[in-house]
Amino acid sequence: MAAILLCFLLAAAVLLVTSSPIHDSDNGTVPLVLWHGMGDSCCNPLSMGYIKKMIEQEIPGVYVLSVMIGKNIVEDTENGFFSDVNEQVSMVCNQLAQDPKLKGGYNAMGFSQGAQFLRAVAQRCPSPPMKNLISVGGQHQGVYGLPRCPGESSKICDMIREALNKEAYLGWFQKHLVQAQYWHDPLNDDLYKKYSRFLADINQERAVNETYKKNLQQLEKFVMVKFLQDSVVDPVDTEWFGFLKTGQAKETETLQESVLYKEDRLGLAAMDKAGKLVFLATEGDHLQFKEEWFKANLLPYLH
Repeated sequence: MAAILLCFLLAAAVLLVTSSPIHDSDNGTVPLVLWHGMGDSCCNPLSMGYIKKMIEQEIPGVYVLSVMIGKNIVEDTENGFFSDVNEQVSMVCNQLAQDPKLKGGYNAMGFSQGAQFLRAVAQRCPSPPMKNLISVGGQHQGVYGLPRCPGESSKICDMIREALNKEAYLGWFQKHLVQAQYWHDPLNDDLYKKYSRFLADINQERAVNETYKKNLQQLEKFVMVKFLQDSVVDPVDTEWFGFLKTGQAKETETLQESVLYKEDRLGLAAMDKAGKLVFLATEGDHLQFKEEWFKANLLPYLH
Protein backbone atom coordinates (compact mmCIF):
# COMPACT_ATOMS: atom_id res chain seq x y z
CA MET A 1 0.00 0.00 0.00
CA ALA A 2 2.88 2.37 0.82
CA ALA A 3 4.36 1.80 -2.62
CA ILE A 4 1.02 2.56 -4.26
CA LEU A 5 0.69 5.80 -2.34
CA LEU A 6 4.27 6.79 -3.17
CA CYS A 7 3.60 6.33 -6.88
CA PHE A 8 0.42 8.38 -6.54
CA LEU A 9 2.21 11.22 -4.81
CA LEU A 10 5.28 11.40 -7.04
CA ALA A 11 3.44 11.21 -10.35
CA ALA A 12 2.05 14.75 -10.23
CA ALA A 13 3.29 17.15 -12.86
CA VAL A 14 4.98 20.39 -11.88
CA LEU A 15 3.58 23.52 -13.50
CA LEU A 16 5.23 24.04 -16.89
CA VAL A 17 4.94 27.23 -18.94
CA THR A 18 6.39 27.37 -22.44
CA SER A 19 7.45 30.06 -24.77
CA SER A 20 -5.61 46.28 -3.25
CA PRO A 21 -10.41 47.80 -2.70
CA ILE A 22 -11.56 45.69 -5.38
CA HIS A 23 -9.25 48.24 -6.88
CA ASP A 24 -6.15 49.17 -4.89
CA SER A 25 -6.40 52.79 -3.82
CA ASP A 26 -2.83 53.51 -4.91
CA ASN A 27 -2.75 52.29 -8.50
CA GLY A 28 -6.16 50.93 -9.46
CA THR A 29 -5.06 47.29 -9.69
CA VAL A 30 -6.76 44.29 -8.05
CA PRO A 31 -4.52 42.28 -5.67
CA LEU A 32 -4.00 38.61 -6.57
CA VAL A 33 -3.59 35.55 -4.36
CA LEU A 34 -1.95 32.42 -5.80
CA TRP A 35 -2.02 28.87 -4.37
CA HIS A 36 0.25 26.26 -5.90
CA GLY A 37 -0.39 22.59 -6.61
CA MET A 38 0.99 19.30 -5.32
CA GLY A 39 4.75 18.92 -5.52
CA ASP A 40 5.28 22.63 -6.05
CA SER A 41 5.95 25.58 -3.76
CA CYS A 42 5.01 29.23 -3.54
CA CYS A 43 8.24 30.48 -5.02
CA ASN A 44 9.66 27.93 -7.45
CA PRO A 45 11.32 30.11 -10.14
CA LEU A 46 10.30 27.64 -12.85
CA SER A 47 6.61 27.61 -11.90
CA MET A 48 4.87 29.82 -9.37
CA GLY A 49 7.74 32.28 -9.19
CA TYR A 50 7.64 32.57 -12.97
CA ILE A 51 3.88 33.08 -13.01
CA LYS A 52 4.08 35.73 -10.29
CA LYS A 53 6.79 37.63 -12.14
CA MET A 54 4.93 37.43 -15.45
CA ILE A 55 1.71 38.80 -13.93
CA GLU A 56 3.60 41.62 -12.23
CA GLN A 57 5.14 42.56 -15.57
CA GLU A 58 1.80 42.43 -17.40
CA ILE A 59 -0.12 44.35 -14.70
CA PRO A 60 2.28 47.02 -13.40
CA GLY A 61 1.84 47.76 -9.72
CA VAL A 62 -0.30 44.73 -8.93
CA TYR A 63 0.19 43.12 -5.52
CA VAL A 64 0.66 39.35 -5.89
CA LEU A 65 0.70 37.07 -2.85
CA SER A 66 1.77 33.49 -3.48
CA VAL A 67 0.82 31.65 -0.30
CA MET A 68 3.39 29.59 1.56
CA ILE A 69 2.11 26.77 3.77
CA GLY A 70 4.82 26.51 6.38
CA LYS A 71 7.88 28.45 7.46
CA ASN A 72 9.97 27.83 4.34
CA ILE A 73 9.86 26.39 0.82
CA VAL A 74 10.72 22.87 2.01
CA GLU A 75 7.81 22.83 4.45
CA ASP A 76 5.56 24.38 1.83
CA THR A 77 6.33 21.56 -0.61
CA GLU A 78 5.95 18.84 2.04
CA ASN A 79 2.62 20.28 3.18
CA GLY A 80 1.29 19.75 -0.34
CA PHE A 81 1.45 16.02 0.47
CA PHE A 82 1.21 15.57 4.22
CA SER A 83 -1.01 17.99 6.10
CA ASP A 84 -4.58 18.70 7.18
CA VAL A 85 -6.28 20.61 4.35
CA ASN A 86 -8.87 22.19 6.63
CA GLU A 87 -6.06 23.56 8.78
CA GLN A 88 -4.30 24.86 5.67
CA VAL A 89 -7.43 26.70 4.55
CA SER A 90 -7.88 28.20 8.02
CA MET A 91 -4.24 29.31 8.03
CA VAL A 92 -4.60 31.02 4.66
CA CYS A 93 -7.87 32.67 5.70
CA ASN A 94 -6.11 34.19 8.69
CA GLN A 95 -3.18 35.33 6.56
CA LEU A 96 -5.46 37.04 4.05
CA ALA A 97 -7.53 38.71 6.77
CA GLN A 98 -4.41 40.18 8.34
CA ASP A 99 -2.95 41.52 5.09
CA PRO A 100 -3.86 45.23 4.81
CA LYS A 101 -3.24 45.16 1.05
CA LEU A 102 -6.16 42.75 0.62
CA LYS A 103 -8.73 44.46 2.82
CA GLY A 104 -10.69 45.84 -0.14
CA GLY A 105 -10.82 42.51 -1.99
CA TYR A 106 -8.71 40.38 -4.29
CA ASN A 107 -8.66 37.95 -7.19
CA ALA A 108 -7.55 34.35 -6.61
CA MET A 109 -5.86 31.82 -8.87
CA GLY A 110 -5.30 28.21 -7.81
CA PHE A 111 -3.24 25.63 -9.64
CA SER A 112 -4.30 21.97 -9.47
CA GLN A 113 -5.24 21.13 -5.86
CA GLY A 114 -4.64 24.77 -4.89
CA ALA A 115 -7.79 25.63 -6.84
CA GLN A 116 -10.20 23.65 -4.66
CA PHE A 117 -8.39 24.93 -1.58
CA LEU A 118 -9.00 28.52 -2.69
CA ARG A 119 -12.64 27.68 -3.36
CA ALA A 120 -12.84 26.58 0.26
CA VAL A 121 -11.43 29.98 1.23
CA ALA A 122 -14.16 31.69 -0.81
CA GLN A 123 -16.87 29.60 0.87
CA ARG A 124 -15.59 29.79 4.42
CA CYS A 125 -13.90 33.19 4.63
CA PRO A 126 -15.79 36.02 2.90
CA SER A 127 -13.62 38.76 4.40
CA PRO A 128 -11.67 40.07 2.66
CA PRO A 129 -13.92 39.43 -0.36
CA MET A 130 -12.74 37.32 -3.28
CA LYS A 131 -13.69 38.88 -6.61
CA ASN A 132 -12.77 36.31 -9.30
CA LEU A 133 -11.64 32.73 -8.71
CA ILE A 134 -9.57 31.12 -11.47
CA SER A 135 -9.12 27.36 -11.22
CA VAL A 136 -6.25 26.07 -13.36
CA GLY A 137 -6.64 22.30 -13.55
CA GLY A 138 -8.40 22.10 -10.17
CA GLN A 139 -10.19 18.94 -9.02
CA HIS A 140 -13.49 20.31 -7.74
CA GLN A 141 -15.22 16.94 -7.53
CA GLY A 142 -12.05 15.23 -6.36
CA VAL A 143 -10.19 12.40 -8.06
CA TYR A 144 -10.71 8.68 -8.48
CA GLY A 145 -7.71 7.48 -10.38
CA LEU A 146 -3.95 7.37 -10.34
CA PRO A 147 -1.72 9.62 -12.43
CA ARG A 148 -1.00 8.15 -15.85
CA CYS A 149 -2.84 4.96 -14.98
CA PRO A 150 -3.00 2.87 -18.20
CA GLY A 151 -6.63 3.18 -19.15
CA GLU A 152 -10.01 2.98 -17.49
CA SER A 153 -10.48 -0.63 -18.58
CA SER A 154 -7.28 -1.87 -16.96
CA LYS A 155 -7.89 -4.30 -14.12
CA ILE A 156 -4.74 -3.10 -12.38
CA CYS A 157 -6.22 0.41 -12.22
CA ASP A 158 -9.31 -0.93 -10.49
CA MET A 159 -7.18 -2.93 -8.05
CA ILE A 160 -5.11 0.13 -7.14
CA ARG A 161 -8.20 2.29 -6.78
CA GLU A 162 -9.76 -0.27 -4.48
CA ALA A 163 -6.64 -0.49 -2.34
CA LEU A 164 -6.27 3.29 -2.06
CA ASN A 165 -9.95 3.73 -1.33
CA LYS A 166 -9.80 1.35 1.63
CA GLU A 167 -7.07 3.47 3.16
CA ALA A 168 -8.15 6.94 1.97
CA TYR A 169 -11.13 7.22 4.31
CA LEU A 170 -9.34 6.00 7.42
CA GLY A 171 -8.78 8.62 10.10
CA TRP A 172 -5.00 9.03 9.73
CA PHE A 173 -5.19 9.43 5.96
CA GLN A 174 -8.06 11.91 6.16
CA LYS A 175 -6.09 13.96 8.67
CA HIS A 176 -2.61 13.82 7.20
CA LEU A 177 -2.57 12.79 3.52
CA VAL A 178 -3.64 15.74 1.39
CA GLN A 179 -4.69 13.75 -1.67
CA ALA A 180 -6.88 11.42 0.42
CA GLN A 181 -8.84 14.47 1.51
CA TYR A 182 -10.19 14.96 -2.01
CA TRP A 183 -10.36 11.27 -2.97
CA HIS A 184 -13.89 10.66 -4.27
CA ASP A 185 -15.00 7.04 -4.63
CA PRO A 186 -18.16 6.73 -6.77
CA LEU A 187 -18.44 3.04 -5.90
CA ASN A 188 -18.71 3.81 -2.20
CA ASP A 189 -20.68 7.02 -2.15
CA ASP A 190 -21.91 6.59 1.42
CA LEU A 191 -18.36 6.01 2.66
CA TYR A 192 -17.15 9.13 0.85
CA LYS A 193 -19.96 11.30 2.19
CA LYS A 194 -19.50 10.06 5.74
CA TYR A 195 -15.72 10.16 6.10
CA SER A 196 -14.38 12.74 3.65
CA ARG A 197 -13.34 15.58 5.96
CA PHE A 198 -12.64 18.20 3.31
CA LEU A 199 -14.19 17.60 -0.12
CA ALA A 200 -17.55 16.27 1.06
CA ASP A 201 -17.87 19.30 3.30
CA ILE A 202 -17.12 22.03 0.75
CA ASN A 203 -19.28 20.23 -1.85
CA GLN A 204 -22.30 20.12 0.48
CA GLU A 205 -22.50 16.32 0.39
CA ARG A 206 -23.75 15.82 3.95
CA ALA A 207 -25.88 18.92 4.38
CA VAL A 208 -26.41 22.29 2.75
CA ASN A 209 -24.46 25.02 4.49
CA GLU A 210 -26.28 28.15 3.37
CA THR A 211 -23.30 30.30 4.32
CA TYR A 212 -21.05 28.36 1.91
CA LYS A 213 -23.64 28.80 -0.81
CA LYS A 214 -24.11 32.50 -0.17
CA ASN A 215 -20.39 33.19 0.01
CA LEU A 216 -19.54 31.38 -3.21
CA GLN A 217 -22.23 33.27 -5.09
CA GLN A 218 -20.50 36.53 -4.16
CA LEU A 219 -17.87 35.75 -6.80
CA GLU A 220 -18.10 37.83 -9.94
CA LYS A 221 -16.56 35.04 -12.03
CA PHE A 222 -15.59 31.43 -11.32
CA VAL A 223 -13.26 30.40 -14.15
CA MET A 224 -12.39 26.71 -14.61
CA VAL A 225 -9.59 25.56 -16.94
CA LYS A 226 -9.51 21.99 -18.27
CA PHE A 227 -6.40 20.44 -19.87
CA LEU A 228 -7.52 18.34 -22.82
CA GLN A 229 -4.57 15.91 -22.71
CA ASP A 230 -4.40 15.70 -18.93
CA SER A 231 -2.75 12.44 -17.85
CA VAL A 232 -2.54 13.34 -14.16
CA VAL A 233 -6.11 14.15 -13.12
CA ASP A 234 -8.65 11.31 -13.32
CA PRO A 235 -11.34 11.92 -14.32
CA VAL A 236 -10.40 15.11 -16.16
CA ASP A 237 -14.08 16.19 -16.04
CA THR A 238 -13.51 17.20 -12.41
CA GLU A 239 -11.61 20.24 -13.72
CA TRP A 240 -15.01 21.52 -14.95
CA PHE A 241 -16.80 20.28 -11.80
CA GLY A 242 -18.02 17.10 -13.54
CA PHE A 243 -17.32 13.58 -12.29
CA LEU A 244 -18.05 9.88 -12.61
CA LYS A 245 -21.68 8.89 -12.24
CA THR A 246 -22.37 7.41 -8.81
CA GLY A 247 -22.24 3.61 -8.56
CA GLN A 248 -19.74 2.92 -11.34
CA ALA A 249 -16.33 4.10 -12.56
CA LYS A 250 -16.65 4.40 -16.33
CA GLU A 251 -19.30 6.94 -17.36
CA THR A 252 -18.94 10.59 -16.45
CA GLU A 253 -21.47 13.38 -16.08
CA THR A 254 -21.12 17.12 -16.48
CA LEU A 255 -21.68 19.60 -13.71
CA GLN A 256 -25.06 20.45 -15.24
CA GLU A 257 -26.11 16.78 -15.09
CA SER A 258 -25.15 16.36 -11.43
CA VAL A 259 -27.36 16.38 -8.34
CA LEU A 260 -25.17 19.16 -6.97
CA TYR A 261 -26.28 21.37 -9.86
CA LYS A 262 -29.88 20.18 -10.25
CA GLU A 263 -30.59 20.75 -6.55
CA ASP A 264 -28.32 23.81 -6.61
CA ARG A 265 -26.80 22.76 -3.32
CA LEU A 266 -23.82 25.09 -3.77
CA GLY A 267 -25.37 27.86 -5.83
CA LEU A 268 -23.55 26.84 -9.02
CA ALA A 269 -26.76 26.63 -11.07
CA ALA A 270 -27.68 30.17 -10.10
CA MET A 271 -24.16 31.32 -10.87
CA ASP A 272 -24.29 29.59 -14.24
CA LYS A 273 -27.56 31.26 -15.17
CA ALA A 274 -26.10 34.61 -14.10
CA GLY A 275 -23.11 34.11 -16.41
CA LYS A 276 -20.65 33.77 -13.54
CA LEU A 277 -19.27 30.36 -14.53
CA VAL A 278 -16.61 30.30 -17.24
CA PHE A 279 -15.41 27.01 -18.75
CA LEU A 280 -12.10 27.20 -20.62
CA ALA A 281 -10.12 24.39 -22.27
CA THR A 282 -6.59 24.25 -23.56
CA GLU A 283 -4.43 21.70 -25.32
CA GLY A 284 -1.74 20.05 -23.24
CA ASP A 285 -1.08 17.86 -20.24
CA HIS A 286 -1.69 18.88 -16.65
CA LEU A 287 -0.65 22.49 -15.97
CA GLN A 288 1.15 22.74 -19.30
CA PHE A 289 0.16 25.77 -21.30
CA LYS A 290 1.70 28.45 -23.44
CA GLU A 291 2.41 31.85 -21.96
CA GLU A 292 0.50 33.46 -24.83
CA TRP A 293 -2.60 31.41 -23.99
CA PHE A 294 -2.37 32.41 -20.34
CA LYS A 295 -2.10 36.09 -21.17
CA ALA A 296 -4.95 36.02 -23.69
CA ASN A 297 -7.41 33.91 -21.68
CA LEU A 298 -6.71 34.45 -17.98
CA LEU A 299 -5.18 37.88 -17.57
CA PRO A 300 -8.49 39.62 -18.51
CA TYR A 301 -10.00 38.25 -15.27
CA LEU A 302 -7.23 39.82 -13.19
CA HIS A 303 -7.91 43.44 -14.08
